Amino acid sequence: MPKTNPSSGFEETSDYSTLEVARRLGMAVRSVQLMVDRGELEAWKTPGGHRRIARSSVDAWLSRRGVPATEAQNVQQPLVRSLSRRPRLLLIEDSVHYQNLIAMLLGQQFPELEVHMAADGIVGLAMYGQLQPEFLLVDILLPGIDGATLITSLRSQPQFAGSRLIVITSLDAAQREPYAFALQDVPVVHKPRLVMDLPVLLREQLSMEAKA
Repeated sequence: MPKTNPSSGFEETSDYSTLEVARRLGMAVRSVQLMVDRGELEAWKTPGGHRRIARSSVDAWLSRRGVPATEAQNVQQPLVRSLSRRPRLLLIEDSVHYQNLIAMLLGQQFPELEVHMAADGIVGLAMYGQLQPEFLLVDILLPGIDGATLITSLRSQPQFAGSRLIVITSLDAAQREPYAFALQDVPVVHKPRLVMDLPVLLREQLSMEAKA
């Protein structure tokens, strides 16, 4: 739970507002608030009731996930995609089996892609903000936040317009109904058909990206 006063020893001038953390991590403000509520980030409140988040806890959160703090500081800067680098694909999937299967497929059929992975929704949001990938593969059932909530959060960010999204899921059409609010007009791959359908969809996406 966030601390209710600055007696913890944090100096307000060295800490962040919730909005500043959201910009630094490339997340929605609500996602940062959830991280504070879960105790993933350490926070306190000023006498005026404004929440401040300890800079050290943000740096520690990034460090635990292998992200250099200096790299994350550039998230809020507009990204100019370099023509010299390979297109980036971010896979957000918690199953090691499907991580390995998709990595194998991509390595065999799409060697031109630079592939990155996240195993839960919160980390996926942070990595999206840092990487600004051209392609995004998202599972629906994820720890942290579910894929539909993650997609909704990403859509609130202007840079998401530059990414192409494919959803991968073990849920059948009926089981996906509660998540329909986020899946409209999004291509969905049912995991039992992943090997057959994902390469076809991804080639279509690559073709559209090349023409854009």
